[in-house]
Amino acid sequence: MDNRLGDIEVFLAAARAGSFAAAAKELRLTPSAVSRSVARLEARLGVVLLRRTTRSLALTVEGETYRERMARLVADMAEVESGLGRETQTPRGTLRVNASVPFGTQCLLPLLPGFSARYPHVLVDLALSDALVDLVEERADIAIRIGPLRDTRLRAKKLGHSKMLLVASPSYLARYGTPLTPDDLDTHRCLQFSFRRSVDGWPFRLGQRVVHRVVESCFLGNSGDVVRLMAVAGGGIARLSRFHVAGDLQGGRLVEVLAAYNPGDGEDIHALYSARDRLAPRVRALLDYLDEALILPG
Repeated sequence: MDNRLGDIEVFLAAARAGSFAAAAKELRLTPSAVSRSVARLEARLGVVLLRRTTRSLALTVEGETYRERMARLVADMAEVESGLGRETQTPRGTLRVNASVPFGTQCLLPLLPGFSARYPHVLVDLALSDALVDLVEERADIAIRIGPLRDTRLRAKKLGHSKMLLVASPSYLARYGTPLTPDDLDTHRCLQFSFRRSVDGWPFRLGQRVVHRVVESCFLGNSGDVVRLMAVAGGGIARLSRFHVAGDLQGGRLVEVLAAYNPGDGEDIHALYSARDRLAPRVRALLDYLDEALILPG
């Protein structure tokens, strides 16, 4: 079996010790084994690295150049391995996270200062996008997804659940009136998403039944934030997750409508990560921190 690294380490020991016998003692090998290892390395490189004399070894010019470069390489390898070992105790390194714009701005960003204070050796690289990304292609460690999961190659950790509700701005309701039943939506301006949803229409509870009612759209947005901002601006009625509009409800920029017909459905929120047997400590650290610190509005 080719043992190039072993031959290099034997050569470095011989160059350092100045003799095969001393190198053999340091490495717990026989002098003949050390000699064969160095000869194998020289044959592979096609150059003479060591000049043998009866009492000692001397490095050739090529040997000195090779020793300097290989010594740095072996030292770098040792540093990398040592760093990985330290990470098993202390999370460190770059943590790449991908999340939707609404969740990132409303829920994740407010928590990251606390996470960074607790784990100062972890550099968070956060990308916010409402487009689904491939974790491998985007080199993301964690992707936070809202709604049904589709990628079975990934492991998922549930972070919470957020209910859906209909909202509109006070200015819109003052202009168009407040709908009292789902049928009233026929005369209202409804804001929807431009991408296809898993179920067409908005669900409503009518007695013991939940029915999906198709509504006419006056506006289509390609993200939750676009639809939310349109609702805040008085553009119409939107159906969004509570976590997404909690601040607007509290601030009076939006109010809930048709609450009596809300079926109580919602969207699960998951953190997705590669299906590996062992998670990197920096990944475990964020997942555990979100478990502790993330509180979604009820």
